[in-house]
Amino acid sequence: RPSLPAYVRQLWQRRHFITAFATAKLTAQYSQAKLGQLWQVMTPLLNAAVYYFVFGVLMNTKRDVEDYVPFLVTGVFVFTFTQQSVMAGTRAISGSLGLVRALHFPRASLPISYCLQQLQQLLFSMCALVVILLCFGVPPTASWLLVVPVLALQFTFNTGLALVMARLGSKTPDIAQLMPFVLRTWMYVSGVMWSIDAVLKDQHLPHAVQLLLECNPAAVYIDLMRFALIDSFTRGQLPHHVWAWALGWALLAGVGGFLYFWKAEETYGRG
Repeated sequence: RPSLPAYVRQLWQRRHFITAFATAKLTAQYSQAKLGQLWQVMTPLLNAAVYYFVFGVLMNTKRDVEDYVPFLVTGVFVFTFTQQSVMAGTRAISGSLGLVRALHFPRASLPISYCLQQLQQLLFSMCALVVILLCFGVPPTASWLLVVPVLALQFTFNTGLALVMARLGSKTPDIAQLMPFVLRTWMYVSGVMWSIDAVLKDQHLPHAVQLLLECNPAAVYIDLMRFALIDSFTRGQLPHHVWAWALGWALLAGVGGFLYFWKAEETYGRG
């Protein structure tokens, strides 16, 4: 295993490979479909439509939320970014054993490139989100610029989590079968389809439960994105110290995940 500074230098030297690999994977993802790259936008939109019917119409959660459609679509897009990054990271090593065993390169390149692929896909989805916001009367404001730091922090968090799951998935491939259930549960408690702020006002929940709901990293990044894009989602609906939580989760997952992955660098592809 190379030293940590040497490993970082190796990754930097292969930054062009990481970018090219992510772009190639994104281009090939829907190459066999007749609608091609349109599915990059249509897939999360269709998911949002299903959630709107089930939660917004049947369960009537939209009564507590102003601008519910932009609220819902933003939550779906942001959580999908984390969800797909984690799933891709879980299979990053175990699904690329031929490449890992054939070539010598820093293995962290794979989960990082998969997360970069998901970031590129999110950017396509954000174009559709802007159209939805404008159609529902949400005007562009200076706060939209906050999208950049929010995405930077979430990308760092997602990459760290993907690195952790890549190491775990390389040793125990069955984790990939378990993760969809874990991620689905995580989505339901992250305020994607409902307002955490509204629920906490109406329910007398234990303080520990309230803290877990508010400080849930997925909910933190979703709330910040809604605050940046939707003018009816005000500062009062954000948890206390939300930017500190966002930065803390990004540093904890990013740095911790990278170190955790690096410590097993020499074991990937063996066995």
